[in-house]
Amino acid sequence: MFRNNDAAGLLKMFVRELPSPLFPVEYLPAFITLIEKTSKIKLQLQALHLLIMLLPDASRDAAKALLQFLKKVVANENKNKMTLWNVSMIVAPNLFIYKGKHANQEEMLAAATTAHVVRLLIKYQDILWMVPTFLITQVRKMNEAAMNNMKKQLMFDKGVRKLLRRKTMDRERPERTEVTTQHGKSDIPEGVIRVHAPLHSKVSMAIQPNNQTKAKDIVARFYCENRSASSEELKMPIQSLYEIGGNIGEHCLDPDAYMLDVYHANPQAEWVIKEKRSSIF
Repeated sequence: MFRNNDAAGLLKMFVRELPSPLFPVEYLPAFITLIEKTSKIKLQLQALHLLIMLLPDASRDAAKALLQFLKKVVANENKNKMTLWNVSMIVAPNLFIYKGKHANQEEMLAAATTAHVVRLLIKYQDILWMVPTFLITQVRKMNEAAMNNMKKQLMFDKGVRKLLRRKTMDRERPERTEVTTQHGKSDIPEGVIRVHAPLHSKVSMAIQPNNQTKAKDIVARFYCENRSASSEELKMPIQSLYEIGGNIGEHCLDPDAYMLDVYHANPQAEWVIKEKRSSIF
């Protein structure tokens, strides 16, 4: 007859004896520092965000599954007496494993700090396993700066070519006015987005988001439009709304992202509904 303690012990042993720790040994100083060097929760979460993104894919996915389970354990603390802090103290030594001659001593000295890290990971896992907003904002700014520099360089090169052409002319010629069109310009009015869904029978739709429109609402609208589709179309894989181009490369939007905010942040983007990749980053 197995007891709850037997299952808990087996889980801890399995995590501790993995060939490679879920949190690599070389990252341990960074995890410790983010707790000891700052007391501001916002800075701690930003640092955790970046460290999680550095984890190998397999470690990140396994850690996410484990933390989801631990969150359920804490949610039932009235029955199992396992509070958030109790779970964190028990699990931390099996996640943050020290190596070397003084491993046990180092592990004991860092016990409270690593337990605090686990507490943050369990409590804020819903946001920590998403690409951080501050990083997306930084990428947008970098891409916009690069595009502006490219436009300036193109304008400079065009001016130099014109100047050289003039100097080689035998006589003055009336300059012909060039008519240029803005790349990507369409007849869609401002504030309206054109969403493409190549896997649906209705592959494109113009939608005007309001202050309450979320990414999941747009995906749901396409599914609603295709309710009368064939059974093959209804068996499509899970899909998400992607923001492509403009000041970002490709960004899978959070289902609860407000579309008007995303549109204002990147009005030149294309919007595509396609299969969601398994990786979260």
